[in-house]
Amino acid sequence: MNPYIKNLNRIEVLITLACTGQCRHCSEGEHLNCSEHIDGDVIAEIVRKVCGRFHIESLMTFGGEPLLYPEAVYKIHTAAKEMNIPKRQLITNGFFSRDTDKIKHAAARLAKSGINDILLSVDAFHQETIPLETVKLFAAAISAQGISLRTHPAWLVSHEAENPYNQRTSEILKEFDQMGIAQSGGNVIFPGGNALKYLSEYFDTDQQPENPYKKDPEDIRTVTISPNGDTLGEIVTVRIFWIF
Repeated sequence: MNPYIKNLNRIEVLITLACTGQCRHCSEGEHLNCSEHIDGDVIAEIVRKVCGRFHIESLMTFGGEPLLYPEAVYKIHTAAKEMNIPKRQLITNGFFSRDTDKIKHAAARLAKSGINDILLSVDAFHQETIPLETVKLFAAAISAQGISLRTHPAWLVSHEAENPYNQRTSEILKEFDQMGIAQSGGNVIFPGGNALKYLSEYFDTDQQPENPYKKDPEDIRTVTISPNGDTLGEIVTVRIFWIF
């Protein structure tokens, strides 16, 4: 076994870079011409193979907006459930349709596929372009299915920093608090992509924070699969199939 991945215990799948929002804080940039997406059948089989070699404790699907390609999400999480991965997580902005019936149907399919933890990306940045009421419909549908659901906001500078964006984020979160939906710790915006382009005045360019997505290349605990099947590493990009 490759000694650098002997402690592998988590799989992350970036379903697509395509998104339903145009967030000015996004580290991925503008998301233009991002039609590429993951092959759910292929990744489901990879999940089964990886679980046959490693003790995987969690699997997460995210994007872009992963629910633009819901069938891929369902297939991957169904495989994770079959392989008894304890934590099966989805990060979504909750906006993939305005149709109430489609939203409820998607919530039921997510529950059936075995997802047991959903982080809902809501904050001042997402809600500049994503309708809050539609996201609240999705949140209510997920709660009705009994899936653990938490809001997962992006904070500018820090959770405690006083700025117009954090103030608006706090106002939005209160609406979900009133629905009985708890908050996660969220994350602090990293100065890259759109964030560096549109929010540069909020960052201290002399003291750049450490990139939270970096991994130790000699002790990889998480494998992140991108839409084209590559795995994302700190130094090089390698194919997931090289694990085998």
